[in-house]
Amino acid sequence: MPYAAIKLWPKDKETKERVAEKVSAALVEALGCPPQAVTISIEEIEPADWEEKVVKTEIEPKQDAMVIVAGKKCL
Repeated sequence: MPYAAIKLWPKDKETKERVAEKVSAALVEALGCPPQAVTISIEEIEPADWEEKVVKTEIEPKQDAMVIVAGKKCL
């Protein structure tokens, strides 16, 4: 606990490492958990596949679990 799965357009290794570090730090701070409890995955999705692989399969079917969509808070 916690596990964060991030899907994004292809990025270089340094950018992905920076994102993972910042997300990890935010989870540790917000949840008060130890860094060893955090698991983060990053999956690159090509822009041409984004609608089909992310929007239609991850975002639309899981609207009740969305916290932020397109930069807007849902809660």
